[in-house]
Amino acid sequence: MSFRKKLLLLFAATVLLCVAVISASVYSTIQRSFEQANQERANTIAAQFRSEFQRRGLDVVRKIESVAAGETVQHMALDINRGVTDSGEYVSAAHTLAGQQQLDFLEVVDNRGTILSSAQWQAKFGYPEAAISQTITSAAAATAGAFLKREELPDNATLGLFAVRTARVGEQPLYVIGGERLDQSFLSTLDIPTGTRVLLYQNLATKWNPKSLLDLNGPAAGADKIAPLVTQVRDSLQESQGVIHWTSDPADAEVFHAIPLTGPTFIPASSANQSATNQELMGVLLVGSSRRPLIELQRQVVSTAMLVGGAGILVAVLASLWFAARVTRPVVSLAEAARRVAAGDLNAKVEVESRDELGELAASFNRMTEDLVQQKDRTLQAERVAAWRELARRLAHELKNPLFPLQVTVENLMRAKQKSPEMFEEVFHEGTATLLAEINNLKTIIGRFSEFSKMPQPQRRPTQVNEVVRSVLRVFHAQLQNRELQNNDKNRIAVRTELADTLPEISADPDLLHRALQNLVLNAIDAMPQGGELAIRTATLGDRIEVSVSDTGSGLTQEECGRLFTPYYTTKQHGTGLGLAIVQSVVSDHGGKISVESTKEKGTTFRIELPCEPRPWQTGQN
Repeated sequence: MSFRKKLLLLFAATVLLCVAVISASVYSTIQRSFEQANQERANTIAAQFRSEFQRRGLDVVRKIESVAAGETVQHMALDINRGVTDSGEYVSAAHTLAGQQQLDFLEVVDNRGTILSSAQWQAKFGYPEAAISQTITSAAAATAGAFLKREELPDNATLGLFAVRTARVGEQPLYVIGGERLDQSFLSTLDIPTGTRVLLYQNLATKWNPKSLLDLNGPAAGADKIAPLVTQVRDSLQESQGVIHWTSDPADAEVFHAIPLTGPTFIPASSANQSATNQELMGVLLVGSSRRPLIELQRQVVSTAMLVGGAGILVAVLASLWFAARVTRPVVSLAEAARRVAAGDLNAKVEVESRDELGELAASFNRMTEDLVQQKDRTLQAERVAAWRELARRLAHELKNPLFPLQVTVENLMRAKQKSPEMFEEVFHEGTATLLAEINNLKTIIGRFSEFSKMPQPQRRPTQVNEVVRSVLRVFHAQLQNRELQNNDKNRIAVRTELADTLPEISADPDLLHRALQNLVLNAIDAMPQGGELAIRTATLGDRIEVSVSDTGSGLTQEECGRLFTPYYTTKQHGTGLGLAIVQSVVSDHGGKISVESTKEKGTTFRIELPCEPRPWQTGQN
């Protein structure tokens, strides 16, 4: 992956991460704020409900106290204390009193718990009040506040806010029990904020009854979806919370806070030895808040985040392109200059465009190339001096050998002339023969040096390398066969060829290639005096052709491999050290390269790589 793509991905990932973190933080903050607001709203409405409950309870208490202190109830209490047994004349008294005080419920009960008059159900006259006992009436009469109570009616049951007061004229008191309905009319008195609604569930039966769930207009719709939340409160008597999904759209959902409403449980008189009252669930107040503002705000946050993220990515792309161009341009220039240096152009320079780290890197690269040029000049100078020294040494060595016999021969001639004139003629003939032989040897040595210095330029033409290899093998065929016959197969050299079938033609000088391969084959044969295997292979490597010559001889050390192509260096006693130097010169003139691989006591392989396409500087064209 390129540096620009990495920068682009880094910038984009950074923007997306920042947008995601901020969006998640805002999302969660909104969620917490909404839940907190819902809780506060529910607490406010519950407090308002309790306040209204207390206010109306005080009103109910005041009305019941007024009834208990009224003439009608006082007269009833007086008759009871006198022993009047016929109380039928009081059957409709409660109804009249309830109408006067605007009460929904009113009953007058004697000290035995028998109903003397009932406003809500006149047929209850003479029946015991199941919710009242001697113990409870005494406790209730002493209670100043109002309480919730389930009241049975002729056709159904309802929930009411009740109060109990005592009318005491004699020893036998009368109890006045009365109150108002707790239904949707009570809910209408609450100040309900926009987006919030209040429901009341009247817990009138042991099982869930959807008709007991009321809103401002009466029985509430969708009661079955709220049933699990109400059931949870009925089972635990603890405040609970839940989300009700009315449709598949999350915005239509509501968060409901369910608040239990409890009241006293009245114990029959036969159980007077038990606790007088326990708390019983009389109803559930449900405060619902629409989730639409939250969902719409969350959707807006998501859409804004996506918009910001898209814009951020676009900015990141532009910023990464600008930054990548600013950063990668000098890097690309530096890489290009490095490739030029690797190709041999030590004059490559990088323009210093800034004073930052990249500018310092470019300046360091330029100093390095200058140092390389200076080092190359020093190295070339040292190599030239070393080459001339080696040339002088080799030339002196080569010329010294024939000069010594020449000197000895001339000295012998001079001595023979002075001391034995009669033998001079014989010594002269022998000496001149020796002189001529050594002079010919000097000519041969000088010819070899001259030949190496006058290597001809390649005369290129389309050449099939496989044909050149076959022509070289034909030259050595007779020599190898002769060797096999003379040594009775003991020092036999087996020849193995692996020539590529579809080898393309190249532009080359077949005579010079023949000479180079001939030198390599000759070296391989000389490296296997005890016999072995000679292998020649050709292959195509992309846009180049490879020719390899391998032997199974004694091999070479790494140091010897490093000096093989140096002129006048040889590992053979009878070698001139020019054969491999000539091979390297031929390969170099063809734009190729030669390498050697060798393992001591295992053999050596020479590899020649030649280009398939000629280059202008190779052909001499401009």
